[in-house]
Amino acid sequence: MRHILEAIQSLTSSGGSATAVSADFEALALPESYRAVTLQKEETDMFAGLDSRDKDPRKSLHVQDVPVPELGPGEALVAVMASSVNYNTVWSSIFEPIPTFHFLERYGRLSPLAERHDLPYHVIGSDLAGVVLRTGPGVNAWRPGDEVVAHCLSVELESSDGHNDTML
Repeated sequence: MRHILEAIQSLTSSGGSATAVSADFEALALPESYRAVTLQKEETDMFAGLDSRDKDPRKSLHVQDVPVPELGPGEALVAVMASSVNYNTVWSSIFEPIPTFHFLERYGRLSPLAERHDLPYHVIGSDLAGVVLRTGPGVNAWRPGDEVVAHCLSVELESSDGHNDTML
């Protein structure tokens, strides 16, 4: 991981000019796994019968190493440098209004490519700032080395135009 961090730090090297370029990021060896905060599918009923106010997210959140996923069309692999806890994180962690695993199972039935999202764990988080490490087929607006922000209002567009209407 140190080599990825060093490449990212070179983006803001002294003098403000980046020393790493897209090809440098494409050439970086990726780890087999990364550390993530997860929910476990087997625990979706752990708060059954409790009022929302009595559900403690600290009991359902786990820190574990998970495999780096293979990229599909329209996807990007981002080295997350900052993330946040928002209402999506809290709802997911208390399995309300329904467990996110239900959505991931339904999505997984759409195609073999989507099936890889139906896992026994769910990496939480919907807001991040980071640097693109790889892009999948069909991603044209971003390249490895680009600094990006993703949030819960992200849509399937590669342009900021997709964010003009927050009701999307």
